[in-house]
Amino acid sequence: MNFFQYSTTIFFISITFLLFLPSSKPISNYNTLVYKTCSTQTFNHESYSQSLDSLFQQLITQSSQHKFFKTNEAIDDHTFISGFFQCRNDINNEDCFTCVTSLLPHISNTLCNDSTSARLQLQGCYVQYRTEQFQEKTIRESKNNDMFHKICRVPIVEYYVEFKELMEEAFMMLENGIINSDGFYAMDYKKVKLMAQCESGLRTCDCSECVNDAVMVAKEECDGSASAKIYFDKCFISYTYMLKSGNGDDDSYVPGASRNNNSQKSQKLIAIIVGGAATLFLGLIFVSLLNSRLRKDDYE
Repeated sequence: MNFFQYSTTIFFISITFLLFLPSSKPISNYNTLVYKTCSTQTFNHESYSQSLDSLFQQLITQSSQHKFFKTNEAIDDHTFISGFFQCRNDINNEDCFTCVTSLLPHISNTLCNDSTSARLQLQGCYVQYRTEQFQEKTIRESKNNDMFHKICRVPIVEYYVEFKELMEEAFMMLENGIINSDGFYAMDYKKVKLMAQCESGLRTCDCSECVNDAVMVAKEECDGSASAKIYFDKCFISYTYMLKSGNGDDDSYVPGASRNNNSQKSQKLIAIIVGGAATLFLGLIFVSLLNSRLRKDDYE
């Protein structure tokens, strides 16, 4: 093997190494548990367990094709279990299926320990089921916008006044956007990334009212937070203040988020390795050419 062939081999080994480096792109966290609410009442007979398993199987099957599905399963002549799942509208069917199937098999035995009703929220989807009496089916729909959970991240200290003004404008855009949507609305307003989603099938006026209530909570209870997530019974909202341009997922651009720092370090490391490999390759070519020139001079 001559010197040029050797240098070429080194170069391709370097490139192969780079191709197998871990990606600096953050891994999706759609399957991360956000919160759960489980009733203290538990079932104590086999028919309930069988009905719940059957309900879950229906939800799992439908999650590969739909982002919302609601059904029920009879327990006996007087009682049934109603349940549904809903995925975020901005994720694909494969992620929706993965989200639902990562949750349902663990609800009864692990997460909610045989509860007769429960609601569990992941980053990418949520599942809810409850035990009902047949005669109650038409009167159980509640119009109350109950808040289930909220997450307020790191507060903005510097430029607080400007940040508050920006958020007022962004929230107004979000509230206006959800009115003319099909129950899901996502937007980037200047340096803020926002999203709102209502339960599928909710009337436009009820959806808008729910989102407005969630925005009020964000303003009052997450005042100045760089990002927040507010979960209500029939809707949820989220926002993230981005420190740089680009598409972020959840808290990618929140001050102090370690995931962004790790990504930057990975990118710097890759840049250093790429630069080093390129320099080595050019150097080897130069040495090879010089060596060829010297050999030519020797023959002359």
